[in-house]
This record gives sequence, C-alpha cells and structure tokens, in this order.
Amino acid sequence: MARKSTGAGPTIDPADFTEKIIDIDVSAEMEGSFLEYAYSVIYARALPDARDGLKPVQRRILYQMADMGLRPDRAHVKSARVVGEVMGKLHPHGDTAIYDALVRMAQSFSLRLPMVDGHGNFGSLDDGPAAPRYTEARLAPAALVMTTGLDEDVVDFVPNYDNKLVQPEVLPAAIPNLLVNGASGIAVGMATNLAPHNLIEVIAAARYLVANPKAALEDLMRFVPGPDLPTGGKIIGLEGIRDAYRTGRGSFRTRATTRVENVTPKRKGIIVTELPYLVGPEKVIEKIKEGVQSKKLSGITAVTDLTDRSHGLRLVIEIKTGFNPEAVLEQLFRYTPMEDSFGMNNVALVDGQPRTLGLREMLSVWVDHRLDVVRRRCEHRLAKRQERLHLVEGLLLAIVDIDEVIQVIRTSDDAETARGRLRSVFDLSEPQAEYILELRLRRLTKFSQLDLEKEQAALTEEIAELMAILSSDARLRSVVSQEMADVARIYGTPRRTILLDSAGAGVTGAAGAAGLAPTRGSAVPLEVEDTPCSVMLSATGLLARTAGDEPVLRDDHRHAHDVLRSVVATSARAEIGALTSRGRIIRVSVLDLPSLPPTQGAPSLSGGVPTIEVCAVDPGETVISLVSLAEDAPTLAVGTATGVVKRVARGDFPAKDSWEIIALKAGDTVVGAAAVADDAELVFISSEASLLHFPASAVRPQGRVAGGMAGIKLGAGHQVVFFGAVLPDDGPHAVVTVSGSQDALPGTQTGAIKVTPFEAYPAKGRATGGVRAHRFLKGEDTLILAWVGVAPPHATGSAGQPVSLPEADPRRDGSGVVLAAPVHAVG
Repeated sequence: MARKSTGAGPTIDPADFTEKIIDIDVSAEMEGSFLEYAYSVIYARALPDARDGLKPVQRRILYQMADMGLRPDRAHVKSARVVGEVMGKLHPHGDTAIYDALVRMAQSFSLRLPMVDGHGNFGSLDDGPAAPRYTEARLAPAALVMTTGLDEDVVDFVPNYDNKLVQPEVLPAAIPNLLVNGASGIAVGMATNLAPHNLIEVIAAARYLVANPKAALEDLMRFVPGPDLPTGGKIIGLEGIRDAYRTGRGSFRTRATTRVENVTPKRKGIIVTELPYLVGPEKVIEKIKEGVQSKKLSGITAVTDLTDRSHGLRLVIEIKTGFNPEAVLEQLFRYTPMEDSFGMNNVALVDGQPRTLGLREMLSVWVDHRLDVVRRRCEHRLAKRQERLHLVEGLLLAIVDIDEVIQVIRTSDDAETARGRLRSVFDLSEPQAEYILELRLRRLTKFSQLDLEKEQAALTEEIAELMAILSSDARLRSVVSQEMADVARIYGTPRRTILLDSAGAGVTGAAGAAGLAPTRGSAVPLEVEDTPCSVMLSATGLLARTAGDEPVLRDDHRHAHDVLRSVVATSARAEIGALTSRGRIIRVSVLDLPSLPPTQGAPSLSGGVPTIEVCAVDPGETVISLVSLAEDAPTLAVGTATGVVKRVARGDFPAKDSWEIIALKAGDTVVGAAAVADDAELVFISSEASLLHFPASAVRPQGRVAGGMAGIKLGAGHQVVFFGAVLPDDGPHAVVTVSGSQDALPGTQTGAIKVTPFEAYPAKGRATGGVRAHRFLKGEDTLILAWVGVAPPHATGSAGQPVSLPEADPRRDGSGVVLAAPVHAVG
C-alpha cells in the first residue's frame, strides 16, 4: 500500500481502495438467513433427539462430565469448571445456557430421573440457582447407563465446532430418557412439550414391544397408563392423554394433593403436600391472596408455607369457621394454580427430521436404537476378542519351541529381519510376530503358559457367545430386554402421580398399581349447612359433634373407648353452653367443634378437642355438662357438692360469652346438671353411700342470682359425688357405685364396685337423707365414684381402656365386687 509522507507523518492513499458493492435481493437474503437460523435452532438447540431424549447441550454436558471422570463415586467439582469445559470444547455458546441446562438436569422437581448430582443451591420452583462458582456437580447414577459403551463404537462420533475434537452424535441411552424425563423447547415454527413418565412402566412397555414388534397402542397403554410427574399430584381426565399417545398431541389437568386437618382446635385447614408440575408454593400463595382481595375466594383466613428439606412441601390454608373445606378447595382448584393444565406436544428429531410422535413411535425409536447399540457393541467386542485370541495363539506356538524362537531372534541382524524370519519359520502373522518380539522374558514361565491356555479357552467361549447373539435376532432381543429389566430394577421408583379419569372412577387394568382414586363428587355448599347434630362431652374432657342428630354409640367392651358424660341435640350453626364446676355457663359455637363421621362412632371421640381449647376456664375449673341454649328447652337443674339443688329457666340466659347460673357458697362446686321437666326424677348420691331421688316438681325454678335450695341432707364431713336426673321415657336405668378409702391417693385404689337397678331405690322427700346405696367392706369408708343413667353402663380406666363391670345386684344396700383396675369414669 502506497503512503504519502507529510510533516504530520505517513498517510494512506485513497486510490489504494477499490470500491466493491454487490447488489442483492433483500427478500432472498432474509429468506436464506432465516432458514439457516431456523435450521440451527431446530436441529442444534431446541428439539431433543428421539433416541436419547437429549438436546445437544444436554448431551454435550453428560459426555464431557463422563470424559472428565465425574462419576457418582468421585468428588463433586465446581459447576463453573464443567461449564467451561463444555463451552471450550463442545458447545460454543453462552455459559448461561450451559449452566441452565446443567441445573435443570440436577433438579428433582424438573426431571423424574435426574442425570446430574448437584451439591449446593440448585434452585427451587420459586427461586433460581446460585451462580456456578458456588455450586458443585457430578454425574448422577442414572447418567452412567446413558453414557456406558461410548468406548466400544456403539454410536457414531462427529467433529466438534472447530474440527479439533469429536463428540457423540447420540448417547447409548440405556434409559428411555425422552419419555422418562420429558422435554420442553421452543424452536422456529414448532415447539415440543413432553411429560415425564415412570421408568418401570415405560421399560415394561418397551420390553413388550421388543418381544412383540407389531404390538398395538392399546397393548402398550396397559403398561403406560399416563404420565408420572416428579412432584406427584393428581392427573384429572385421561382422554387427552390417550389422544397424545395416539397422535402426539393432547392435554390433561393436574391437581394438587390435599387433605383437610384441624390446624387449631377451633379451625380446620387444607394441607397441600404436592403441587402440579412446575408450580411453586409462592405462586399459589400469591394467587390465593389475589383471589381473596378480589372476592373470588371466600372462607380463607391465612396461608402459611411450612415447606422444609426434611418434610417436603407443606402449605397450610386455614378455613374460616362455618365454611366447608371441600367447597373452598373447589374454589382453589378453579382460581389458583392448584389445578393446572399440561399440553402434550411430542415433537422430537427422528433421523434428523422433526416429527410428532405417539407413544408407540417414541418407544419404537428407542428400542431400535438400543438394538443397534447392543449389536454394534457385540461386533466391537467380537473383533477385540478375535484379535486377542489371534495373539494368544501365536504366543502359545512360540512358548512351545521358545529356544528356537530365541535363537532366531539372536541370529537376526535387526528387528525387521527377526520379524520376517519368525513369520517364515513358525508360520506366524505380522501381528503375532510383532507381539512375540515385544514379549518380556518373565512371560516365558510355566505358569504363564497355563494362564494363556485359560485365556484362550475363555476367549473362545466369549467369541462363540457373541457370534450366537449376532447371528440370531431373537438372542439379540433377549439381551436387550434383559438389560432393560436390569435398568428398571436398579433405577426404577414407584409411581408418584395418581391418575383419575374424567368420569370420577380410577383407572383399571394394568394401571391399578399406579395409585388410583375417584374424583370428587358433586359440588358441596360453600358454607356449612345448619343440619341437626349432637354435641358430646366425654369423661376425659373431649368435645365433638356428629353429622347426625344422635350419636352412634358403640356398645362393645372389647375395644378401648371413652364414655360420654353429656350429650346435647342441636344444629351445626347453633350455640350451646358448657356448664363448669364454678356454676358458670360458657357459650360455645358448634362450628368450632370437630365433626366426627357417623361411621366413627361417639364413644372413642378420638377426633375430639379438649374442653380447655374452646372454653376459657380458670385454673381448677372444669366443664361438668353441656347445656342447650334453646329458649324452648326444659329447665336446667344443677346440684352442688354441699347438697344444694336449683332449677333455672332458659329464658333467663343473657347474650354474653359466659354467665353464672347459681350463687355458690364459699368452697362449694357444681357436681352435675340435667335438663328436666316436672315429671323427671332428680338424683343425689353422697359420699356416705346415700341415694336420694325426688320429683323435679319439688324444686321451683329460680333466677340466675339465686342460691338454690336444700336437695339432700349430708352427714358431717361428707359431700355429693353425683347429681343427675332420670327421665321417665329413657328406659331402664342403673346405679353404679364404687367404694374406697378416704385416706388413699386419688386414682390409686381399685375399690369395690356395685351395679344395681334404679328401681330398687324408693323415692324420698327433698332435703332428706335418702336410703343406703352401698354397704362398705372392711377398710372402706366412702364412695369415690357414683353414676346413674340408662342401662347398660360402661366403665373406663384413666387411659380410656375398658373396665369390666359385674352383673347387676338387686340388693340396694349390698357390698361391691373388688375391681382389678381403678375406674376413672362410668357412662
């Protein structure tokens, strides 16, 4: 190039540049460039190969990690190192894309069978991973069978981007990765979205296809009933899945796995343990808050995320009192991602061309790939073993006449001459002669010859086996099928996703082992209906309500159960009162009490709530009985420990949370209560074993502030141990008394028990001493427990275990039968 010299320095002569402008058609250039770009995206980036189910970047990551020796039994290395190796040798694109692909292959919530074992923060459904310099990675166990055999010429290798290295065109892939882990990607003019499946089910279908190459789609669907998502959940509606298996396109709905529990003694909640595929808890919480604010969702008071590494996903959605959890759950499915849709679009590369594949086509491509891999592996091993056998045979010939071999070599001028003389004298091939020349003297021992003969026999047997496999298609298919079975046994896991068809019935047939359940029935009202129910108080202090208007009692002594102290008939949205030992009534909402299903029965009350959780009682104060607050209910009769009785009219109850119904004297407490009309009999039993009953009409109703009137006359140092009522229409009644000693510690003495018909006790006037109800044995001086109620009675110990009662004794003043264990309550 000519330069002109000036005082300022050399300059470039413009004449040295020759103008060259090429006229091109813009539309043609755009069309050609766009096609090149589209081709690159489709074939080298976005779509997986149907044989190994991997995109190029995923395949290169696994190959490079295997080449680096990052096996599961080796230490983790920095993810940045893996990304750098892949980017520098095989994938000349951004490190972000490589790391994103590496992270996804390590996430157990993204892949059904992760291929990378990640160490560190690899992200969650709501948060991204840490930077590659902070995380570490190595191959997961399942990735080993994806890359095993690469050194045995089982697949073709192609040059890398700069033609300096080679990389596999496809991995051997002993796992049907396309179906097991699925795939998603957006190319130019097309996209793919494959759902994950269960490895055991897919391999079972593949083995059936290996044995029956002409198997129909319906036969394969007996083994693969539907997707198996990494996060579990439920799939609703299988018709779309059948369409996808038939045509390659379809959709299905996924639902969260939930259950209803008592999150507090007064409130129920929906517990979410599994969410739809790729839906995170933060996204669900955000949608719930938006729905509550926009009034689309009702009956929700709070949402708490209790997810942790130890217990997994746990999302607690608290329900307002009075709302039906099942109805709220239906709202959540409708307005939040707790129910999501998944569109299946099974597009993958087959012979270098994008195709939409059904279930049978995807299985056929992978089965054909495995047949080709095993055939090429057998051919490679056969050639290697034949080559080795050829060398072993030549060495055995040389060892037989080793002295002459040594003489030939020593008398030769150079190695080339020695090689030629060995070939001519001993009739050896070129490789055999070369191998003998390289032979070490230590191989010339007698034991070495024995080892060579054993090796010769083993090689001969292996060669025969490999030739038999290559010569028989049935043998080849048997080997492939057995290898598939081994992979399923080692890496397979039980199904996580429950399949529900759209009609509400579980899937049948071979899918029965997949975990099935019926769909929800017809819609339920959002708020709990005001239906009749019964509220029960047990002797152990548990409260609960039933769905029906009467409790279902289990009359069976063979099972541990609680006994009922009080039962009130009411309705679900009503309120009742809890009468305490201090003469107070505490208002209780029936909706705050747990509902027991009718089949569970009342006596166990295992789902009940302790009274202290719903009643604000003071220390030392206990709930004695349940009271109906209905204005038309009969009057309430109460009895105290000092023998006072009082009847209170229901119309005198105020609209307060709690109020007193009797003015107790110092040291006095309420021991019992009952709703009575004038024709009822009021019953007192004292600690001195006296029983008194008289008509309720003998006690006039009084106001709340009154202190009552004398009920029973007590001896010095004695008190009332039972107060109740006998209603005329309730049938036969029984009296149960348990005697003991005043000096014994409470709950330690067994005592003596007696059961007597109530009819054996004559009536006496109010404020009298009554009649003897129990004769004390030696060492006994008091009644520690008494009860009057509808026969037959039941008794329990302190832990709720049943205690057998003796036969009824017609003598009202007889002594009791010694118990084998202490009695805690009778009901």
